[in-house]
Amino acid sequence: MQNFTYYTPTRVVFGKGEVERVGELLRAEGARKVLIHYGGESARRSGLLERVERAVKDQGIDFVSLGGVVPNPRLSKVREGITLARAEGVDFILAVGGGSVIDSAKAIGYGIPYEGDVWDFYSGTAQPERVCPVGAVLTLSAAGSEMSNSSVISDEENGLKWGINNDICRCRFAVMDPELTYTLPPYQTACGVVDILMHTMERYFTHEKDTALTDELAEGLMRTVMDCGRKALRDPKDYNARAQIMWAGSLSHNGLTGCGTVGDWASHRMEHELSALFDVAHGAGLAAIWGSWARYVYREEPERFAQFAVKVMGCPNDFRDPEKTALAGIEAMEQYYREIGMPTSVRELGHDLNESEIQLLAEKCARRNPNLGGFKTLSQDDMIQIFRMARG
Repeated sequence: MQNFTYYTPTRVVFGKGEVERVGELLRAEGARKVLIHYGGESARRSGLLERVERAVKDQGIDFVSLGGVVPNPRLSKVREGITLARAEGVDFILAVGGGSVIDSAKAIGYGIPYEGDVWDFYSGTAQPERVCPVGAVLTLSAAGSEMSNSSVISDEENGLKWGINNDICRCRFAVMDPELTYTLPPYQTACGVVDILMHTMERYFTHEKDTALTDELAEGLMRTVMDCGRKALRDPKDYNARAQIMWAGSLSHNGLTGCGTVGDWASHRMEHELSALFDVAHGAGLAAIWGSWARYVYREEPERFAQFAVKVMGCPNDFRDPEKTALAGIEAMEQYYREIGMPTSVRELGHDLNESEIQLLAEKCARRNPNLGGFKTLSQDDMIQIFRMARG
C-alpha cells in the first residue's frame, strides 16, 4: 500500500430542498459578488436558476450570470467568463450544473487572477498559484468535479481536450439534491453511471497489494452504482437510487477509492481525444473504449481483473484459470454497458474511425501523456492498437 494524502475540503450539503441554503453558504464564504455559471436554458425553465438567484438575493449578495456551457466545455466560454468576471468585480463563482459547468467554473477561477492565458495551465506550460473560489449546485451525477481537484477543458480551435489537477480549485461547497436529477434523459443518466464506474476503475486497476479496505470501498461503490443505475432508468423519480448515484459520483472522484494505490487513467486520457475529435458524451466515449483497453492490458496482472470479475461483476471464479475469469469480467461489464444503452465500440458510438484518425488520436494523446497508464504503461503504438481494437 502506497503512502497517500487524502484531502477533501469541500463542504457537502446533501438532500431534498438544500438548494435553498446556497445563499447562506455563499455568505459564509464571504462572497460579495457572484458569477452564477450554468449550462442550457433548461436550468431557467425548470425554475432552478430562479431558486438559486432568490437564495443569493435573500442574503444581500450581488450576482451576474453566464450560461451556455456545453458538454466538453469550451475554452472560448471560459475566456468569456474571465472577461465578464473581471469587469464585474466577481469574487466567487457558483456553478449550477454538472461536471462540464463545474470544470468551466474552475477554469474561470484559475483565469481571473492570472495575467496570461488560462490555457497555459491546461497545456502544462504554467501552474496556477491563485484561484477565484468556486462552489457548486450539482444537477448531474457523473463527473465528480464537485469534490475533485480536476478540471478538463476543450480547446475547440485546435481540437484538444486537456485537464489539470490542482487542489486549489476544489469547490468550497457542493449542494447535492438528488431530486434535481429526476428530469435527466436516460442517455445522460447512463453516461453518468459509466463515468462514476470509470472514475473508480481507473483507481481500482492497480498493482498495489494490501489495499483491502480501499478495494472493498471501490467494489461496493461499483456494485451499488450498477444496481441503482438500473433502478433510476426504470423509475427516474426513484429518490433512493438517485441519491446513491449522486453520492457515489462524489466519492468516486474525491480520492477515497484510490487511497494507497497508483491509478491508471489511460481510458480517460484516450477518451478525451475521442471527445475532442467527435464531441461525444464523455461517459459514452469511456464505455466505447474501456473493453479494448482492458483486453489489451489484463495480462499484466490477470488476477486483478479476476478479482474484479468475481467481487464486482458476480462471475464464477475459475481458480485454475484466472485469465478466463478476467475475460469473463470484462465481457460482463460490457454487457452491463449494453444493458443501460451505452456503446462498447466507437462504431456503436456513431463514428467509423479511419486509420488517419487513429494515428491522430494516438499522436495527440501521446503528446500530452508520453508515458500513459499505471496498470500498463502505453506507448503511442500501444494507443494505436487500442484505438484499432475499439473501432468495432
